[in-house]
Amino acid sequence: MTETSPSARLKTEPSLEALGTFPSDFRWGLATAAYQVEGAAFEGGRGPSIWDTFSHTPGLSLHGDTGDIACDHYHRWQADLDLLKNLGVTDYRLSVSWSRLQPSGHGELNEIAVAFYRDVLAGLAARGIRALVTLYHWDLPQPLEDAGGWPVRNTAYRFAEFATRTVTALGDLATDWLTLNEPWCSAFLGYGNGAHAPGRKDYRAAIHAAHHLNLGHGLAVAGIREVMPSASVGITNIVTDIVPATDSPDDAAAAVRLDASSNRVFLDPVYLGAYSDAVWDTLGPRGLSDVVQHGDLEIISAPTDFAGVNHYQRVIASHDATAPFGVAEKPAEPATTSFGWSVIPAALTAVLTRVSREFTSVPLYVTENGASYDDYVDPNGDVVDTERIAYLRGYLGAAADAIAAGVDLRGYYAWSFLDNFEWAEGYSKRFGLVWVDYRTQERIPKLSAHWYQRLITEHQEVVAYTTA
Repeated sequence: MTETSPSARLKTEPSLEALGTFPSDFRWGLATAAYQVEGAAFEGGRGPSIWDTFSHTPGLSLHGDTGDIACDHYHRWQADLDLLKNLGVTDYRLSVSWSRLQPSGHGELNEIAVAFYRDVLAGLAARGIRALVTLYHWDLPQPLEDAGGWPVRNTAYRFAEFATRTVTALGDLATDWLTLNEPWCSAFLGYGNGAHAPGRKDYRAAIHAAHHLNLGHGLAVAGIREVMPSASVGITNIVTDIVPATDSPDDAAAAVRLDASSNRVFLDPVYLGAYSDAVWDTLGPRGLSDVVQHGDLEIISAPTDFAGVNHYQRVIASHDATAPFGVAEKPAEPATTSFGWSVIPAALTAVLTRVSREFTSVPLYVTENGASYDDYVDPNGDVVDTERIAYLRGYLGAAADAIAAGVDLRGYYAWSFLDNFEWAEGYSKRFGLVWVDYRTQERIPKLSAHWYQRLITEHQEVVAYTTA
């Protein structure tokens, strides 16, 4: 063993002191999304999604990068699952591709795609890894966008049909399901500022999309309950820690508006059964009042079994009459990831305690948390990402603090398993605990992967010792 080997380097990297805080059955996971890793965009009967269209439109994704090949997980899934097993994770969060399973957005599922996902789920089970399956991670079939996309009500019903058919086809191999991933991104990045697919810039359409995503979630929960009563179902929202720039009344009001349009528009109806006054004040005149129909909120607030929380940063809100919703926002300091996002572990504690205190008593899972850094393969063939280890240690410590404060947190899924296609940023951002050489498709576990593996082992040893 050389002094620069991963095992040697880990001797200088402390793990986590609060392992005893985590429950004995805590779920240690990694996460991916279909369009970001699968590739095989034109194989197996897969149809185009809004991300295919967006990434193939000149000028929309960095350098014209697309997910056509990505990590080629569609062909390399068995080796990738072996790698997951070697890393010691107990859980893996993946998404299924709507455009692969149901290319037209309605009707019977594509049997080739069903067989693929059945193989993957069976492969996870054979390796002792529990699957958490996301039904929608942003890959809306293009035919549904052509018919109006999420701003039109029919898309919510199409999603519920898709979710019900998919759980019927795969439910014997997976018990844990997420309806939507980060509907804020789908609505406001996709239809508001156009940064994500489908690239539309219409905030009224974005607000319509937000409500229909909420409705689609509720309809999907009802459909899943009907075909698989034993399923464990939830939704995962990105929850941002928002603070005002100053103590001024204008900045305080701006923070309330940003919270309403980022967090509460999705948390309120799902967990509290109504849009709060802050949401109505911020979004009602801008389009929300156009689309809420009688009975919608009862559908949206159908009980879930757990709540997913994705968290990446704290942002600073200030009043700006020229900005959407009258709010200018910027990352809090320090902004140290390659995305320029803040690294403030206490922000995770804040959002977990807030969700648990203000919105729901169901178990929580951190379904995404991670950071992009300017990783590289060194002359020894290693990726020594000590910044990511420090990040993970800090945020897992923050999760432990939330548990100590009474939050019923059951698991943590680091984003992400593999370096992958980072949406409009193409291949320029690396979030993975595993390095991917996109030219050769070689996988190299980074130092952070070895650290995470050691952490999981140490937790298991703590559990074994305390229960002996």
